[in-house]
Amino acid sequence: MPKVLTIEDDAVTAREIIAELGSHGIEVEWVDNGRDGIIKAVGAPYDAITLDRILPGLDGLAIVTTMRQVGVETPVLMISALSDVDERVRGLRAGGDDYMTKPFAPDEMAARIEVLMRRRRTAGPVTELRVDDLELNLITRTARRGGLELELLPTEFRLLEFMMRNSGQVLTRMMIFETIWGLHFDPGTNLIDVHIGRLRKKIDRPGLPPLIRTVRGSGYMLADAR
Repeated sequence: MPKVLTIEDDAVTAREIIAELGSHGIEVEWVDNGRDGIIKAVGAPYDAITLDRILPGLDGLAIVTTMRQVGVETPVLMISALSDVDERVRGLRAGGDDYMTKPFAPDEMAARIEVLMRRRRTAGPVTELRVDDLELNLITRTARRGGLELELLPTEFRLLEFMMRNSGQVLTRMMIFETIWGLHFDPGTNLIDVHIGRLRKKIDRPGLPPLIRTVRGSGYMLADAR
């Protein structure tokens, strides 16, 4: 029997999810706060996770970001009362696989969970990321460009992984800050600029076409040199 973890602080919503998924032959384990949710999500195997965006203890964005950083690839359906486009984009870019807004139709939620589980069965795990001649091995935790190994600090590796997973997309300073450091954005800090600068020196060496680009007024983007 497939098993889904539901991280949801609203008991009524949780009961709806449990009843609907149960009618489709899916077992559901429910936790009602973020701190217990992240422990379950990274500590036990599940076929999928439904994740509320706003939770006591630890919010949904922090949970899915932490999962992806430690290599947990369980499909995540984020469910939230926050319906504007920016919130949906943040949820997906943080590592969510799908996003639904409340109130939702229980049968549609079940269908989306079934799609995520089916997609996971047919797709193998991602072990390597490539952008142009830049390679990142998620198993050995090594990086190469043009065949030359790069010496990256742990934070630099996480930052590069985030940028490569979202190659071709503009990543705002807020998105980078919250994803890599898990804190609310402080516009007065130069932490992001310092780490981007260090990463640039290692990746975009003299004589190589630059892959990391500054998008003025928006943030940063990593993309093919072509």
